[in-house]
Amino acid sequence: MPVHILEKRFRFDPLTFVRLRRLLHQNQPDVVQSFLFSANSYVRFPGVCPSGSKIVVAERCVDSWKSGWQLRIDRWLSNRMDVMTANSESVAEFYRSVVGVDEQKISVISNGVLPPSTTATETANAPDLRTELGLPPDTPVLGFAGRLAPQKCLNDLVWAFHLLHQAVEGSALVLVGDGPQRDQLAEFAESVGCRSRVFFTGHRSDAAQLIPQFNAFCLPSSFEGMSNSLAEAMAAGVPVIASDIPANADLITNEETGLLVPCGESVAICKAAQRILTDNNLAKSLGEKAQQVIQSKYSVEQMVTSHIELYERMAGADR
Repeated sequence: MPVHILEKRFRFDPLTFVRLRRLLHQNQPDVVQSFLFSANSYVRFPGVCPSGSKIVVAERCVDSWKSGWQLRIDRWLSNRMDVMTANSESVAEFYRSVVGVDEQKISVISNGVLPPSTTATETANAPDLRTELGLPPDTPVLGFAGRLAPQKCLNDLVWAFHLLHQAVEGSALVLVGDGPQRDQLAEFAESVGCRSRVFFTGHRSDAAQLIPQFNAFCLPSSFEGMSNSLAEAMAAGVPVIASDIPANADLITNEETGLLVPCGESVAICKAAQRILTDNNLAKSLGEKAQQVIQSKYSVEQMVTSHIELYERMAGADR
């Protein structure tokens, strides 16, 4: 399949409109699929797509971060497409209620989650997280994987761990990923007295092999779409703790497939983590049930099939 690079230079590059329009009109595609704000705006701009092409735009997050001008563009273009796909019910509700997208034009297709590595080669090549960090093999690890950014509310997690490590002897907090808050989080951990037990791995291409080594996974975010890292932890059978925002509640049934806690409440995070790290039966039950849910409802095969069915329906709509 040919790949064309448009060489977009900045946020709204007029030449990109021209190049994209020329390319689409030359190829006359049955369906044009775009992802996220910039691409979604380009393809919906009048005249860019051929009149016979069906436009499918995809949104992946409850975009409360968007500025006023971005929301105005979204609202102006809100119904200049045939379908908007959302990866969770919470994302669909945001674009219905805040942006004003016609409910009939929204289709929810959840992210597909790959199963954890299971082959002998992958298992043998997986790095041993505790050895790498200089920790004893029986260290209780509370972990996070993702971007170290304000949205993730990681100060709440660090403060929760400050309380937790006094109750669960020898425990460690491992933050996999990088982002603008890394230095600030390290300084905060130092200020509350737990820096020696908080470990930053930086960006890791092997994050999927590290997550299964956590004893518990925590995602305290203030907003999400459908968190891949949360779903990956559940797929690996790692018991999870997450803020009770709509996107996380879409994935987790509280006390059955994970523990939901009020957003911003470090004490609640600490208590939930302590329950998991000190109750093997609870940890095993939460992890197994979460794994079953991901395998049955969020497979890559289901995601691919849903997209193929959507494209076939769009391509054949006027035939």
